[in-house]
Amino acid sequence: MTATPSLASARRVVVKIGSALLVDPDRAAPREEWLASVADDVAALRKAGTEVVLVSSGAIALARHALGLTSRPKLRLEEKQAAAAVGQIRLAQAWTAVLSERGLTAAQLLLTPDDTEDRQRYLNARATLDTLLALGCVPVINENDTVATAEIRFGDNDRLAARVAQMIDADQLILLSDIDGLYTADPRADPQARHIPLVEAMTPDIDAMGGAPPPGYSSGGMRTKLVAAHIATESGCAMAIALGKREHPLAALRDGAPCTWFLPGVDGRSARKQWIAGGLNPVGDIVIDAGAMRALKQGGSLLSVGVVGVSGEFGRGDLVRVVSSSGEEFGRGLCAYTSGEATRLLGHRSEEFEDILGWHGPEELIHRDNLVLL
Repeated sequence: MTATPSLASARRVVVKIGSALLVDPDRAAPREEWLASVADDVAALRKAGTEVVLVSSGAIALARHALGLTSRPKLRLEEKQAAAAVGQIRLAQAWTAVLSERGLTAAQLLLTPDDTEDRQRYLNARATLDTLLALGCVPVINENDTVATAEIRFGDNDRLAARVAQMIDADQLILLSDIDGLYTADPRADPQARHIPLVEAMTPDIDAMGGAPPPGYSSGGMRTKLVAAHIATESGCAMAIALGKREHPLAALRDGAPCTWFLPGVDGRSARKQWIAGGLNPVGDIVIDAGAMRALKQGGSLLSVGVVGVSGEFGRGDLVRVVSSSGEEFGRGLCAYTSGEATRLLGHRSEEFEDILGWHGPEELIHRDNLVLL
């Protein structure tokens, strides 16, 4: 029997919260008691050792009243951008207040699709998130609606949350919704609709269960959640669609409340490695010694102390070949430093990086997660 994931065992989790859950439409203000209950849940997860990233909608909805836009069911792009500029401050203040009351530090990140698709910006965003989590912060992420155009927007935070989960190697993605999971049909319209507690693999039949988006502030719906499920599970991340309207929704999920879990793909982690191995053209070479070769074979990362040569011109995050002193290609990976920086670090230990470069970056030239041995 296939084991169902459990939030209680999560190492790193991304939680997506939509506008319809966070914002009271009558007041265009946060639902204070509900928000406080979620903060309680986040604090409990953190105390249990789980790192938490929040992907929170609500900026535009929070600004509608202040800008006199509540009577318009659909805003023009420039109105959305203006509302986002006003509402993003209010959203950040709301999260900062409830998290700080529980001894947690909130951090705000605004992302666009380019930040997750462009390799260097992807690496920068991931490094920032990893550092914030290591420092004990709770990152709160939203789409940067103030600058994104209609053509370059995620358009929904379900997909953004999945990209973030992929970016930071989260082992679970939780989509809090107005429904307790996936049904065979829309239960609001079909009384015979059956709840599906576990999806072992994404199939055309599962995709066909996505319906129309719900009315109100939400821009998602089941369709976008299934798109998110594809992204997350193919990256080796389990995903849950859970009821968010109740107070303490994460505690309820942890304690076994009904939801739909989507299992991670068996080859989710290796899919990215296949992309590294064959999907890109290397732009440089890093030559390593015998000791580094042995360390890589044992599952280690590539450290600069074992590098004896660098050739080609490449930037951070570019694909390079890892070759032996005799010129034999040993592996491929995404280098954390430029060719110039790698050359200066050649043969040095990580504790010397700051003296050499003037700043201290990653300890690994190529992290093992970004390395494929051939």
